Amino acid sequence: MFYRPADGHGLPHNPFNAIIAPRPIGWISTRCSTGDNLAPYSFFNAVAYVPPQVMFASTGRKDSVRAIRETGVFAVNLVSEGLLHQMNASSAPLARGIDEFAVAGVTKAECETISCPRVLESPATLECCMTQVLQLAGKDNFVILGEVIGVHLRDEFLRDGRYDLRLVRPLARCGYRDYTVVGDQFALNRPDET
Repeated sequence: MFYRPADGHGLPHNPFNAIIAPRPIGWISTRCSTGDNLAPYSFFNAVAYVPPQVMFASTGRKDSVRAIRETGVFAVNLVSEGLLHQMNASSAPLARGIDEFAVAGVTKAECETISCPRVLESPATLECCMTQVLQLAGKDNFVILGEVIGVHLRDEFLRDGRYDLRLVRPLARCGYRDYTVVGDQFALNRPDET
């Protein structure tokens, strides 16, 4: 099958939603003049090591983008398998000013370096200063880039000096309504390593 996205795909569901998978979930928390906000984004990833930087993309005019533009900061809470239902609850289309932390039933904690809430139960949280908000082609498509200036790691997910994904069991989006849990992993040396 070949199709041009501008012409449509003719399938009951858009295959582009599932082609690039799995995608980590950035559970973005913000604070602004209308209150605290928590929303999951599956167009999320790390983009640089030094300084550490992340990005997430938002489709539609969402409270997260507005809050980040207002304050210049946000937190990325990583989602483990044990937070699946809470993450999903926070994706509900709630009215502005309703606290998704309360709706999702997660504990709100303060960040250390920025004025922003974070999810205490998250295995890792990245405190970020926004570096750019880019508007993409299409209606209300944005990419938000941020520099990570603080990192929270829950001690129970550290083993032998490593953040152990086998303990974390990160949740990832596969497209449509499908998710996966990262459980299996293996090491592979690069060609220049022995």
